[in-house]
Amino acid sequence: MSDAVKILAFAGSARLDSFNKKLVKIAAAGARDAGAEVTFLDFRDLPMPLFDEDLESQSGLPANVLQFKKLLKTHDGFLIACPEYNSSITPLLKNAIDWASRPEPEGNPLAHISPFRGKTAAIMSASPGALGGLRGLVHVRAILGNIGVLVIPDQRAVGNASQSFDDTGNLKDNEQRNAIRDIGVKLATITTKLAT
Repeated sequence: MSDAVKILAFAGSARLDSFNKKLVKIAAAGARDAGAEVTFLDFRDLPMPLFDEDLESQSGLPANVLQFKKLLKTHDGFLIACPEYNSSITPLLKNAIDWASRPEPEGNPLAHISPFRGKTAAIMSASPGALGGLRGLVHVRAILGNIGVLVIPDQRAVGNASQSFDDTGNLKDNEQRNAIRDIGVKLATITTKLAT
């Protein structure tokens, strides 16, 4: 497994019963089946303060920000499930990205984006609404692209999420479940090809 690409899977939600956490875990299973080593990150376990440059100036980067940056740097690709808030990215996810893009005292002018530059990502969403969070994915894709992440074209938005998952956290609809798993497979496959 030492030659396997490493994928970090997370959702832009801290909610315990988050639809998007369930969704990204399905994609993560697909990535594992394709030979990737997958780490699941729950932002509830890694709380970060609201970005504040005065706080950064006084105390440096918070410990959880440094831990998040380390996770990003030590993985080759990212599986990201993105809830939609008011047709856009969640504050939690944007805050994490903003903190992780801050420079470290390394002397490298690109150090602030080094956790992202040259990495791959796949994005998806689930929402109780009919569009499944699709409008927010446009913004997530743009943000990631602007900081050097290659976001694969394949994405999926699962609507009516409150009725879409069973008691085990799996999607009830086989076609939807397979489509989400395939996104994980595709990310792992593309990331592996780029790494060789």
